[in-house]
Amino acid sequence: MELTEAIKTRRSIRKFKPESVSHETLEQIVAVSAYAPSWKNSQTAHYIVVEDPEKIRRIAAEAVLGFQHNTEIIAGCASLVVLVSTAKKCGYEKDGSYTTSKKDKWEMFDAGIAAQTFALAAHDQGVGTVILGIFDEAKVAEIIDLPEGQNVSALIAAGYPDMTPPSPVRKSVEELLEYR
Repeated sequence: MELTEAIKTRRSIRKFKPESVSHETLEQIVAVSAYAPSWKNSQTAHYIVVEDPEKIRRIAAEAVLGFQHNTEIIAGCASLVVLVSTAKKCGYEKDGSYTTSKKDKWEMFDAGIAAQTFALAAHDQGVGTVILGIFDEAKVAEIIDLPEGQNVSALIAAGYPDMTPPSPVRKSVEELLEYR
């Protein structure tokens, strides 16, 4: 798929077919996602694919802060990708000090780039995704037994699309761009 076409046609998919995404396909998606840029090439993004129906059920029921829409999305996906980041790397110098006034916010910046790269790579493989941000990080970490030193950055519901929504209206170039 050509890049511009992929960017313009990727949608947040919230309803999935029951068919599982193969490990081979997920590995191809992550192989492309590995090329996402990161703070000083720290490559802190890591992808944990939750396939265990009981863990998916628990995350949907216990870890979405009461946001029912996320409960439904997670309960209906074949694979739930937990995007995790290594703590205390992005934005830090080797001595532990911050490099910029943004301090540790670079971790989430890098996670966002990694999530979008994952979503585009998935789209290229015919896999739909939606990046979810309303969740209880500590509860998700507990359910998936996340090791110390890792942070849950995002949840990405993934699977084969059961429907493809139309493109939302986009702002014009004139609204988005200015020169100074």
